[in-house]
Amino acid sequence: MRIFRLCNSAYADDLSGQGAAMYPGRWNRQGTAVLYCSERPETALLEILVNLPPMMTPQLTLLTLDIPDDSVRVLSSAELPANWFHFPAPTVLASIGQEWIQAATQLALQVPSAVVHSANNVMLNTRHPLMAELRVISKEPFYLDRRLLT
Repeated sequence: MRIFRLCNSAYADDLSGQGAAMYPGRWNRQGTAVLYCSERPETALLEILVNLPPMMTPQLTLLTLDIPDDSVRVLSSAELPANWFHFPAPTVLASIGQEWIQAATQLALQVPSAVVHSANNVMLNTRHPLMAELRVISKEPFYLDRRLLT
């Protein structure tokens, strides 16, 4: 399965998930390392934009990653509480993510994007044994059009 990660260029080589452990997201708690990715580069961009502090224009890198197809758990919006996409994120989502991480039955958890409900994000459990099979297909500078920030 091809997935995409858009991140600050300074951290493009760090696939440890430690950033999410320090600054948890919708699907993990503080101290838990995961790698947030998306099924499409466009979704990865939107996820960055909604979390970008005002007036900040980071240098970004787009990673194209490949993971084993049979290592993905798909979680549909029908399996989530009605308010799953609200901001701030309901704390029950981090509990769902933590249970999946601790079970360690799959490398990846595919979840609906709170920004674009028809798109998906993919979280990687960086401590899963199949993480060793992750392949970086490409690593390219990503041009962020400043018009998106105004």
